[in-house]
Formats: sequence, C-alpha cells, structure tokens
Amino acid sequence: MGNGLSSDRLLPCLPSFQPLHIVILGLDCAGKTTVLYRLRFNEFVNTVPTKGFNSEKIKLSLGGGGGGGGGGGGGGERRRHWTTPSASFHFWDVGGQEKLRPLWRSYTRCADGLVFVVDSVDGERMEEAKTELHKITRLAENQGVPVLVVANKQDLRDALALAEMERLLALRELGAATPWHLQPACAIIGEGLREGVDKLHAMIAKRRKALRQQKKKTR
Repeated sequence: MGNGLSSDRLLPCLPSFQPLHIVILGLDCAGKTTVLYRLRFNEFVNTVPTKGFNSEKIKLSLGGGGGGGGGGGGGGERRRHWTTPSASFHFWDVGGQEKLRPLWRSYTRCADGLVFVVDSVDGERMEEAKTELHKITRLAENQGVPVLVVANKQDLRDALALAEMERLLALRELGAATPWHLQPACAIIGEGLREGVDKLHAMIAKRRKALRQQKKKTR
C-alpha cells in the first residue's frame, strides 16, 4: 500500500556516495530497536526502552538477484554474471517516549527517508501514533521525504488488518507530496523488513530522480 510521488522539494542533503540517512520513529514499545538490530545482525536482540538514540551503519542487498547461465552456439558456452544491488544506510533509532518526541525533529533534518514503526496490536494508541506521524511529516523540512510505515507484530492473532491500519493512521491524508508505503512485518523474526527497505529505497531513488529532472528544467 502506498501513494505517488511529488518532486517539489529541495535536493537531498546527502551526496549519493554517502549512506542514506534514515530515521526510525514511532511510539514507545512499537518495536523500533528490534527492527534496527534485526536489520543489523539478522537475528533477534533483546532490547530495553531507548532513552536517547541508537545508530547503526548497515549495508543491505536490495531486491532479488542471483546467478544464471545459458548455452551458446558452436559448442561454446556463455555465462552471465548477475550482481545483487546493495545500498548503505545510516539508521537512527530514536526513543519514542512522549518526553523524547520533541527531539525527533533534530534527527529528521536532512533525512533521506523515515521509518515509522507501529504496533499492529495496540489499537488503543493508533490515534496517538497517527498524530505523531502526521506531525513529523508535516514539518517543512520533511515535506516530500519518503515514509515507510512498518506495521509490526502482524504475526499476532489480534493484529489489525492493513486496510484498517491505513484508515486509522489516515495515511492517504499525508498528502501527495509525501510518498509512503505500509509494510506488514514481524520484527522479531525479520519477516517483511527487507521488503520494506526495498520499497523505501525505491521511493528515495524515484524522488532523487524527479528532483534532478526538476533542477535541469529550472536552469
């Protein structure tokens, strides 16, 4: 689930050869740190509530990839070599307690993308999560920054359906300027996280391309 892309913002702050600046946000106990360390170590790591922030630089493969070969004429053989694309990310996992949320803005400046983690089982706090998500995406400096909304804990029986989460979070009200994708996931086992990162990277790449094209037109 996601929306389109607008290209009316400034160029990304980070040069393309630097790791993408990604900020992981969400309410406390949503599973943000579990997401971070599952991506970092590809295993579950017991965590405690984040009082400040956690930071990790991670290189991840993107999409599919693999190997293949084919036959050639004249008894010869031709081999095709496939390489799996990858990207470097600098993730910032910021504490979600209410007293820490005013600090989110400091971390999202110049962000290439945002990851907003939501507890799919905690329906009572969905309105609170919606408020914080809309507040951070509507800041002037975050307009147009792609958002990956991670619907965490989808493996649990009482998890809300994606369509219901989309409605409760009012994702379609984020505005045409903010590309977003809602990804079902289970951070403990890692299910859905890499697919979500792929979607986020694709949105960032599309935005950068649109911004480059816009810059050429204004010259």
